[in-house]
Amino acid sequence: MQDKVVLITGGAKRVGAAICRRLHRAGASLMLHYRSSAGEARLLQVELNHLRPNSVALIQADLLDVGKLPSLIEQTVQTYGRLDGLVNNASAFYPTAMGEITAADWNDLIGTNLAAPLFLAQAAAPALRKTQGSIVNITDIHAERPLKTYVVYSTAKAGLAGLTRSLARELAPEVRVNAVAPGPILWPEREVFDDLARQRIISHTPLRREGTPDDIAKAVHFLLAEAPYVTGEMINVDGGRHIAI
Repeated sequence: MQDKVVLITGGAKRVGAAICRRLHRAGASLMLHYRSSAGEARLLQVELNHLRPNSVALIQADLLDVGKLPSLIEQTVQTYGRLDGLVNNASAFYPTAMGEITAADWNDLIGTNLAAPLFLAQAAAPALRKTQGSIVNITDIHAERPLKTYVVYSTAKAGLAGLTRSLARELAPEVRVNAVAPGPILWPEREVFDDLARQRIISHTPLRREGTPDDIAKAVHFLLAEAPYVTGEMINVDGGRHIAI
């Protein structure tokens, strides 16, 4: 990743911050996108720029504003002169039970988890072709195993898995497109899973433990930097939960 440039959406905290730290440690310069987590974004920028000056820039955007997504790519290229990687990490997650789903829920969850990665990839394609670059989407175990009462979220992540495979064909041979599907890594910031629900999830995970954000970051790094003959693939980083009954 030395001298490479990567745009990471939702990079200010949680798994996104772990991805930023791992790629930065490997030598990449980063354009760190955030929507509302300005404080966390600035703190992470200061932390990483202290280690390597002028290696992390920030960009704020609401990913639901599709018309402004190309500007994220444009500003990244203007800042660093190139783009080598796009990590579509930003996500919205909340329940939408049948009978209660609204158009706003659909627009928010599909927009953040599926539409934004598509339009960012489309905007990034010319720059990534020039550098033989790569895209990594962060999907979810629930793309394959829908989560009850999370109809729209599960649908969006299933769409993102399909988008990954489709883009891998569309952008080949210059650009590789892959995905990482986390399992129980970090519990949602909203208290949607009580202790019993968390224990049940872990008990159905073959490795019988939670993963860490750095487990996801390592997989992202691998796909960006160490997998030149891998495209259209989704790596499950879930302790084996996707194979559990």
